[in-house]
Amino acid sequence: MLPSRVKTRPQAAGVRPALVPGHGAIMPLTPSLPPEPPQFVFFDLGNVICSFDRQRAFRQMAAVSGCSPEQVRAVVMDEGLQAALERGAIDWPTFHAEFVRRTGCMCDPDALAAAASDMFTLNVDMLPIIAGLERAGCRMGILSNTCEEHWRQLVASGYAVLPGAFAPIVLSHEVHAVKPEPAIYAAAAAEAGVTPARIFFCDDLVPHVAAAREAGWDAEHFTSAAALVDALARRGLELGL
Repeated sequence: MLPSRVKTRPQAAGVRPALVPGHGAIMPLTPSLPPEPPQFVFFDLGNVICSFDRQRAFRQMAAVSGCSPEQVRAVVMDEGLQAALERGAIDWPTFHAEFVRRTGCMCDPDALAAAASDMFTLNVDMLPIIAGLERAGCRMGILSNTCEEHWRQLVASGYAVLPGAFAPIVLSHEVHAVKPEPAIYAAAAAEAGVTPARIFFCDDLVPHVAAAREAGWDAEHFTSAAALVDALARRGLELGL
């Protein structure tokens, strides 16, 4: 007896075949849906929205204090003064007093603050992305390890995007936690008011991205504005760029 002929329909594009359990027949599977667009986008501040030059800050702090740039760096970074400032563990008067005590160099606290903070440059490549997200109605915020003096300098610089449409702005010295600690991501998610899985985040530091993913966020390492546009497009946020 000859086997009967079985007619098969052409396979639709994007549909993956599967075996029916207990049979040799093939049936189509429904293709997986693309991920839903983020409901909220958090940006890191330093080296994402703005670039910064710490060596410039060290030179300027050295100039107003009479120390060497190497001595400034050792006290500010290696001995943890900047880290304490960004955590909100100390304020600027305490920072200044400790700086003077440890270096032996006398200086005006306001002059030292200005020297330490005048190191930022706006990343203009990010402006179309920020404008595109605002136009699309996507809520945006900032999540940054920074101190009060640096944030004050950025706002005083007159950049139209700061604070602009960013809300909330979650700064480490205000919440007394720093990336990559889980507490700062929990605080930021609570401020955003959406489930962690619907938050997209970009940061220039890989450990901060990894911690965001551990917190349940969708996060990408920031390398360039062009790469960020592609990452957002893959998530359904077409900015027309």
